[in-house]
Amino acid sequence: MFETEPTTTALLLTAAGLLLVFSVLFSRPSERIGVPVVLVFLLIGLLVGAQLPEHFVDFDLAFRLGTVGLVLILFDGGLNTPFRQVRQYLLPASILATAAVVGTALLVALLAHALGLGWTESLLIGAIVSSTDAAAVFSSLRGSGVQLRRRVGATLELESGLNDPMAVILTLTLTTQLAGGGGFEWGGFLIQILAQLGIGLGAGLAIGWLGSQLLERIRVPAAGLYPAVTLALALLAFGLPTLFMGSGFLAVYVAALMLGNRRLPYRSGILRVHDAMAWLAQISMFLILGLLAIPELLAASAWTGLILALGLGLIARPLMVLLCLAPFGYRLPESGFIAWVGLRGAVPILLATYPVLAGVAGASELFHLVFFVVVVNALIPGATVRWAVALFKVERAGRERPSPVLEINAIEALPVQIISFRLDPAALVTGHRAAGLPLPEGADVLLLVRGRNALPVGPDTVLEADDHVHVMLRPEHKAAVELLFGLREED
Repeated sequence: MFETEPTTTALLLTAAGLLLVFSVLFSRPSERIGVPVVLVFLLIGLLVGAQLPEHFVDFDLAFRLGTVGLVLILFDGGLNTPFRQVRQYLLPASILATAAVVGTALLVALLAHALGLGWTESLLIGAIVSSTDAAAVFSSLRGSGVQLRRRVGATLELESGLNDPMAVILTLTLTTQLAGGGGFEWGGFLIQILAQLGIGLGAGLAIGWLGSQLLERIRVPAAGLYPAVTLALALLAFGLPTLFMGSGFLAVYVAALMLGNRRLPYRSGILRVHDAMAWLAQISMFLILGLLAIPELLAASAWTGLILALGLGLIARPLMVLLCLAPFGYRLPESGFIAWVGLRGAVPILLATYPVLAGVAGASELFHLVFFVVVVNALIPGATVRWAVALFKVERAGRERPSPVLEINAIEALPVQIISFRLDPAALVTGHRAAGLPLPEGADVLLLVRGRNALPVGPDTVLEADDHVHVMLRPEHKAAVELLFGLREED
């Protein structure tokens, strides 16, 4: 009975539903105790996987699902990156995402070889754990409730989105060479890396531009079809350059970055759909990857994994971050915080499945070693984010912008937007009548939320501290309005 349909499918869907519910329910308590929420998903998968039969493990399926999940996460990250605010930090972030990743990989490989691993395993481990994980980094930052200085936050955001493709390129290229049986050649290795970067960047720029032109010109019968178009662009951005030996992950992030910084029809709906898909992808990736681990092999990797994790977090990454950011004038506390909050997550574990699929000798032990390194390197920094913010003094003064009550959700791309402010007592507009506000032409205060009451805004309405104010404006006037309402950020 249990081997027939639809019973088997029903059991699988029931199990998947329960896992998702438990993961979401445990996310809030995990934030309170300082554990990255994505790590909770991973541990739930590990606990469930320990009860499953060995034949249930499917590295091939996990790699495919993980790849789709990473595409969705990178695309969402690119859509939500305001390029105008972070472009001045693109160069240092790009150096971190390339040179620092390569340097970190080499230092970890040296440490692994010193612990008795062969050069093949050492180089693979270094490449696999060399990048940070955007999902782990920002879930920890959101859970801590802190606001970082713009330069620190923007650098972390860009680096986390850009360095995953570099780690993927290193791992896949290295694995391909080692699994081919022809030995390792530095010349071919470097040529493949440069080709993947160039093709991926070019494809991302092309698909991002063509996608923005398509969205501006097409008219669809239902607003819900616009997220379907952007999802198709995400899949194309990964698939096409990958078929031509380029980095699909880099192309996905670059294409999303271009789309997110253009006027999009049904923009808020598109962003909301991709945010939901990214969260579902994160939960699914960590749960599935957790199912692959075998507790006995994890325990066997504990000692070596702990040394590698400490070497990665305390020596390799800090050294490379300091060297790469020093030419750009970053202060020592800023570099120290960026180095410390470089959490690892699902991406290294996903990459560790590739050598298993390629048949590299010792790949199963390597997978569990990487798994252990990731857990340690996410747990310790993730649980100490608030402490690190206070130690390095990188918190930005002022209040976080609240979530808007009003949104523009139109199919047509409109030349206006609504932004919200929580008024500080020191804001220029606090204590003034709405009619006397020196707002730019076309800007207007639409709604004021005071306590639990939504109040209409008339000419004689006086803005008070702690009011939640919604302002309609043109994008080019955003900086001027933020100056009035006291939300200009400092580096």
